[in-house]
Amino acid sequence: MVTQHEILGALRHVMDPELNMNVVDMGMIPEISIQGDIVDIKMVCHPPFCHVPSTVAEQARKAIAAVHGVKEVRVTRIDEPWKAS
Repeated sequence: MVTQHEILGALRHVMDPELNMNVVDMGMIPEISIQGDIVDIKMVCHPPFCHVPSTVAEQARKAIAAVHGVKEVRVTRIDEPWKAS
């Protein structure tokens, strides 16, 4: 069975090309849903960081698809305004 830990591990290899940070540490993956061999993720796009969102989303999809046991991946982009902490 596919686990959230495995999905997060795969996503840690997906980097923002300009900031050289992975999408997990940047807080871009607020939700992961696993239903058997189907993985759904929500990917937040925070301007000004999301310069190439479709490329990063496709890299995330490929990284998850490479996890053993995953048959289908769905990536939903969520555009949210940047909130400084």
